[in-house]
Amino acid sequence: PSPPPQSYEIGGQALAGPTCPVQPASPLPGQCAPRPVVGAVLVITDAAGHEVTQATTGADGRWTASVPAGTDTITPQPVPGLLGTAKAVEVSVAAGSVPTSIEVDFDTGIR
Repeated sequence: PSPPPQSYEIGGQALAGPTCPVQPASPLPGQCAPRPVVGAVLVITDAAGHEVTQATTGADGRWTASVPAGTDTITPQPVPGLLGTAKAVEVSVAAGSVPTSIEVDFDTGIR
């Protein structure tokens, strides 16, 4: 039998913004920074559209997932209290090129 395909640990952070109704001209550090999204479910599919795995964000919005080499799409699922759903993110994974700071952006609906 052939060995299982090598997998790679990808990861990133889910953030929600804006966090201020009006962006100040010179905000204090962190004043209007996007906030981490806790408990967001991210469905990761391969180039053929088959689900590879799912990841759930932690208290700091961070997540990791183990995937084989190739092109994957990270599709965020709706999160209660946030407007709509974050856009899907496409990533390429290969030996020596493993994305570990993938940002998934949710909309708070604040305008």
